[in-house]
Amino acid sequence: MTEAAPAAPRRRARGGGGAARRAERTGVKIDTAKYIERNIPNFEVLGEEALQAIEANAETILEEVGVNFVNNPAALERWRAAGATIDGERVRIPRGLARELCKTAPSEFTQHARNPEKSVVVGGKNMVLAPVYGPPFVRDAKGGRRYATLDDFQKFVKLGYMSKWLHHSGGTVCEPTDVPVNKRHLDMLMAHMTLSDKPFMGSVTEPSRAQDSIEMCEILFGKDFVRDNTVMTSLININSPMTFDDVMMGALEVYAAHNQACIISPFIVGGAMAPVSVAGTLVQVLAEVLAGVAYSQLIRPGAPVIFGAMVTSIDMNSGAPTFGTPEASHITYGAGQLARRLGLPFRSSGSFCGSKLPDAQAAYETANSLNMGLLSGVNFQLHSCGWLEGGLVADFEKFVMDADQLGALHGLAKGVAVDDDTLAMGAIREVGPGGHYLGCEHTQANFKTAFWKSDLLDYKPFETWEEEGARDTVALASNRVETLLNAYEAPPLDPEILGKLEAYVAEKKASMPDAFM
Repeated sequence: MTEAAPAAPRRRARGGGGAARRAERTGVKIDTAKYIERNIPNFEVLGEEALQAIEANAETILEEVGVNFVNNPAALERWRAAGATIDGERVRIPRGLARELCKTAPSEFTQHARNPEKSVVVGGKNMVLAPVYGPPFVRDAKGGRRYATLDDFQKFVKLGYMSKWLHHSGGTVCEPTDVPVNKRHLDMLMAHMTLSDKPFMGSVTEPSRAQDSIEMCEILFGKDFVRDNTVMTSLININSPMTFDDVMMGALEVYAAHNQACIISPFIVGGAMAPVSVAGTLVQVLAEVLAGVAYSQLIRPGAPVIFGAMVTSIDMNSGAPTFGTPEASHITYGAGQLARRLGLPFRSSGSFCGSKLPDAQAAYETANSLNMGLLSGVNFQLHSCGWLEGGLVADFEKFVMDADQLGALHGLAKGVAVDDDTLAMGAIREVGPGGHYLGCEHTQANFKTAFWKSDLLDYKPFETWEEEGARDTVALASNRVETLLNAYEAPPLDPEILGKLEAYVAEKKASMPDAFM
């Protein structure tokens, strides 16, 4: 079932229109690339026999082993009514039931941004890129590694807004630890809503915070618009192996009931939370996703969902997660095939690395992970930039380094055009043997768009590079972070809407004491 993207979102009523229009006319125009539309094939590692074996075994797991829905009596009753067998908190799902329930989930949906030009379509051949999510620490070249603050969070949102190749503002780009746990979701949402006009994610750390996210979106977009459209995507992690806790499921219940999108994502560390084998891990991933997506459809048939797979392996000596490995690629390629067979959008991959610094290890592992995402058919790529130290750190320099490389993914996804112009027969005849193409007509007509060009990396001759300070990539990235933040101007927002958001946040914060647990 496909939720078709409307030709143009309905204009939302706005107060203070004159001021908003004046702000829009005088605002700085930020160049943002459209989400990727792949013109290359997906890479597939599994044949039909292997896929059928994995699917059959996943159904066996659901039927015979079952999954746990903990501290959630209402979920158990929903499953019982749907035909599952309940034993304590264990839910055993008859063969074929979960897959049948999943059929009402859309294969494609639009997430609307407050700037309609930046809305994204998730699914099909599309790939939406979103930044790092969840680190409690941040790092930069000047201050080193430290606990993240709200100021850090706001800076990352600004960098995401300024980054051409990022399509999405993300969610918890870092945890602002200087704000109480029970109130920080309000500040994070405010940052996404006011400092950027790209799509964003909602809070999932408590069901009431998911409800706050809905209510703030109703202020930003209008109640009617939120009722009829998807304006948030949120990350619902499964406690692998095969456990669905009440906090994440409570947030899922809120979002699904309001037709807002959820990423149903097993959190897999191979050898710890899943088998050490690729095939065994894929069986468990599929079983968990089937159960999670099916549950979302029990809440509201047709609620948008994304098949998630957050995959790492483990270093058997230290116990630390590893990234950019061949095994993670095999699992991600296979999970992409399984998602497409279910007719669901696919989430995986990112700028994954285990390095403590934005160094060669980080670059190698990140490059492997990003290319894996593109080739596996990922539709929503969380953690596309800024990830460091196994996801514990959001790094400012790596954020802009990764964001720059996302442009290469756009270029790769275009594929190879073959037509009269690209075949360049006229140029080949014009130049002939022994000549050069620098001045020929075809080169002059196409040189501005022929090659992707990094906005960060240094291609100058050695002498020029040395005269300019012999800066390495981290130094160049530090300079770019500073340049982008100094040039930042907030996108225009209706003053009346801004005032209502500020009042909502103030009232919510005043209604409860601070809590840091």
